[in-house]
Amino acid sequence: MVIFGVFGFVLRKFGYEAAPLIMAFVLGKMLENAFCQSLLLSQGSFAIFLTRPATAIMLALAICLLVFPLFSRRSLIQKGKS
Repeated sequence: MVIFGVFGFVLRKFGYEAAPLIMAFVLGKMLENAFCQSLLLSQGSFAIFLTRPATAIMLALAICLLVFPLFSRRSLIQKGKS
């Protein structure tokens, strides 16, 4: 119980929200099952995620959302130096 209290304190101290963490706990198992089913259907090939247009678009969007903050932070740092 104390460990979870410390974990919650650290999350609150660094400004993390609880909602995404709770969503990850709830949806994580379902996502893992769906991922395993997809790999079983494709006989272990990751190409199934790129051959379907909808999944390719979602994968590209997820990559953009992960990479964009890195470039925006770098540009803000460079603007602050000049």
